Amino acid sequence: MARQLLRAVRAHRSQEAFSRRLGYTSNPVSDWEAGRRFPTAAEALRAATVAGIDVLGAVQRFSPDKAPTQGALDDQGVADWLSAMRGNTSIKEVAERVGASRYAVARWLAGETRPRLPDFLRVVEALTSRLSDLIAELVDIEQIPALIEAHRQRHASRRVAFDEPWVGGVMCVLGTEAYQSLGAHVPGWIAAQMGFDPQIEERCLQRLEEAGLIGRRGRGPYQIQHELTIDTQAYPEETRRLKAHWAALGLARATEPRPGDMISYNVVAVSRADLERIREAHIRYFMEVRSIVAESTPEVAALVNIQLLGLGG
Repeated sequence: MARQLLRAVRAHRSQEAFSRRLGYTSNPVSDWEAGRRFPTAAEALRAATVAGIDVLGAVQRFSPDKAPTQGALDDQGVADWLSAMRGNTSIKEVAERVGASRYAVARWLAGETRPRLPDFLRVVEALTSRLSDLIAELVDIEQIPALIEAHRQRHASRRVAFDEPWVGGVMCVLGTEAYQSLGAHVPGWIAAQMGFDPQIEERCLQRLEEAGLIGRRGRGPYQIQHELTIDTQAYPEETRRLKAHWAALGLARATEPRPGDMISYNVVAVSRADLERIREAHIRYFMEVRSIVAESTPEVAALVNIQLLGLGG
């Protein structure tokens, strides 16, 4: 993928000519595109800028809330941007997704070492699950064969989640042992489990199948073929509506709880410093939930809602 990106950035220029434009007396572009030695992330982005690509604009469109507002993405700029995108995700989790050591990832994010382009691309994907979007902002995605199908799939899955908010829950139920043990798809079974109209189940399954996220053979149960990806950064308004959908389910179940439901609340008055401690505790809890889910066997589906609301003061 990195080689394809570098080739797309070079465009119509020869390797020798592009190397000269970058200020080299030798021909490192040949080594880059052959995979013998890759440039650092900052050098690759500089090459894109020299080629006439609006790198800063691409990064700002990709992550408007986290991208730098001015200046070049030099080594420290790359580290700062990656660190901003990491947010509350632990170094351990990022390292596991990237397939690198925690030590290496921590040094990349701190700017203590410079990630090579392939490592940088893996970190972006690990932090956002949207690498193809960044590439598409930089070059024509059709020039990156390694990403074309994933890019199309990702865009299809995002719209499904926003158009049919129940699909996230439906996907979870499809993966459970209870559903798979049915031996065949039973229309209305998922709807009965989740407590909504069978027509919603039918719509969700149809959209998921059209997006290529699920499939089945004959009358057998549906199988998950790709993970559902939700683009929370690029579509903030739709994301708020999706959060409101699941918060509304929490409200409904608070009114009519099912066995096993846990619904509790605290209305408190605390110092600003202690409110920040509570906020950090919420973040740790959410991260712990994600860690448990990642290592768990899908026997049942559940909704974990987390809310911390200011009331005044």
